[in-house]
Amino acid sequence: MIIRKSFKIEGSHIVRNCSTYRCSHSIHGHSGIVEVMLEADQLDKAGMVVDFGLLKGPVRDVIDSFDHAYSLWAKESKEYKEFIKKYSDRWIEMPCSPTAEFYAVMFYAIIKRIIERTAFNNGESPSIRVHSVRYHETDTGYAEAFESDYWNIWNRSYKIEDIIFSSE
Repeated sequence: MIIRKSFKIEGSHIVRNCSTYRCSHSIHGHSGIVEVMLEADQLDKAGMVVDFGLLKGPVRDVIDSFDHAYSLWAKESKEYKEFIKKYSDRWIEMPCSPTAEFYAVMFYAIIKRIIERTAFNNGESPSIRVHSVRYHETDTGYAEAFESDYWNIWNRSYKIEDIIFSSE
């Protein structure tokens, strides 16, 4: 069975090297939605894959770090990174380009680690896993990451420890 929990964030970025000039040269924002799909082979004592309340802690907190924050690609120039960090209290420096595709696979990697390190105590299935993560950049477009994307895209080149969060 699969369950879904949705989170809303407002954020901004520049997507360097993309085909659209406007997106690659101008700061712009999105009302994003992060959908987390969890999967298990059996239900817990309450008849749930996992209590949604458990997702209100570390999973929500990580996603909320991106709310009203500027997503900064680590490969930006030193001067630009210094400018953003000086004039914005909320920013995240990411080891990957801040595209919908990378948001999806990055959130997948982070949430996978959280789920794997969570001590469940209500008879939850030992097979609880992240089925997929969708990042809706707009009302009409999203990217969805699966386990294979984690291994083929994220795990080959990136590490969660390379994500730097501002103190805010």
